[in-house]
Amino acid sequence: MKLQQLRYLCETARQDMNLSKAAKNLHTSQPAISKQIQMLEDELGVDIFLRNGKRVVKITPPGQLIIQTATRMLRDADNLKKIAQEFTNEAGGTLTIATTHTQARYALPAVIKRFTARYPKVKLILRQGSPMQISSLVTSGEADVAIATEAIEQFQELVMLPCYEWNRCVVVMPKHPLLKVKKLTLEAINQYPIITYDFAFTGRSKINQAFAKLGLEPNVVLTAIDSDVIKTYVELGLGIGILANMAFEPKRDRNLRSIDASHLFEPSTTRIGISRNSYLRSYIFDFIEMFAPHLNYATIQAKLENNTEDGIENSVAAITAGSKNAN
Repeated sequence: MKLQQLRYLCETARQDMNLSKAAKNLHTSQPAISKQIQMLEDELGVDIFLRNGKRVVKITPPGQLIIQTATRMLRDADNLKKIAQEFTNEAGGTLTIATTHTQARYALPAVIKRFTARYPKVKLILRQGSPMQISSLVTSGEADVAIATEAIEQFQELVMLPCYEWNRCVVVMPKHPLLKVKKLTLEAINQYPIITYDFAFTGRSKINQAFAKLGLEPNVVLTAIDSDVIKTYVELGLGIGILANMAFEPKRDRNLRSIDASHLFEPSTTRIGISRNSYLRSYIFDFIEMFAPHLNYATIQAKLENNTEDGIENSVAAITAGSKNAN
């Protein structure tokens, strides 16, 4: 068994059994990947993939467990390098942060400024995407931390660290009738076209839940993943915006007005997601504490230790149950 075989295996699974994509990402050929996976299956004595002719179509139940273990083994191999770097290059390294636009644009700048001042030799990489995408980046080892409001809890491979709560505001043009309303209501909001976040982004589920409780269907005419885009279209007169309070900046958004709407929606919680099995270098602990001061080294380490075994047991139980149901 070779690490290269495990890399081929995991990348094939990550690419939804598309050997061509896996080969391209690993700078090799499709036949080479197919051969190495077949050799691994022969060595282990089980089929990892189901095949239709030469085409890989599905992961078998034992294959799911093998891929999970292989993923951990590859991460542990990477952890060995990180441990060595911790002692041979204490001040240098790379920190890859996967996050949404709202966090990158409004929550992170001050933290990143402090971090780069303290660790000038650490290369920072920001990767933006949907909560599902950024969570996947951490589980695959392509990012060190995920920062998002939605979706992180859906990934058993991640340990969730609650950072802070936030709520929403309504943004309108100056002299808009809603500015004269004494107490903002959802019924009043729904009289106007609404521009807000796409469903998968930035606490959108809380907005839908609030309207649903009153039996209302929100009058959403435009959605976006970017708070600045929402504000731009409000300025064009296409509707009123519902967005995160943090995304309204009076000095920059001088052509708009903000109305607090925190009494209308349940607060959302921004979380950091980290892999249960990754070795975190000291500067990553420091970054997390800068972003959420209550998350110090001891707190994070305790959370990791408490969740690692539970996560493994839950994953095995889920796959075993799925296998029994399929039979």
